[in-house]
Amino acid sequence: MSPLDDEPPLELHMFSSTQDRSLVELLTITSFYHQKRARLNLNHTINFGRPWQGKSACEYGFISLPYLDGPDLENFTDEEITVKCYWLIPVCESEVDYRSKYGTEALEEKFDQECLDYVNPNRDCIV
Repeated sequence: MSPLDDEPPLELHMFSSTQDRSLVELLTITSFYHQKRARLNLNHTINFGRPWQGKSACEYGFISLPYLDGPDLENFTDEEITVKCYWLIPVCESEVDYRSKYGTEALEEKFDQECLDYVNPNRDCIV
């Protein structure tokens, strides 16, 4: 997603319960936005401009730490450079609004409290 001379270089991944080529499109759109429009980083959101999958209410992405994979994935390091690898979580507009109003930590606490089903494109919005 980022040239290696970015500070820091950034990569994103998504999870899905099904193989879906449209996810490649979403990651490509996100990468294009990052490179050509505005630099993205941890805790930022992006409007996909369409549902994540099918008729999902999740039309946005939230850039989060890779909690399911841990710090070994978050910081990919070789001898010269560290690349930040974050998780792009599909979210609803109401969740983006909640984060804007109450902060990232409050949104992540809601995700934990409600046991967010992050691979279900038909999930209900948690707020």
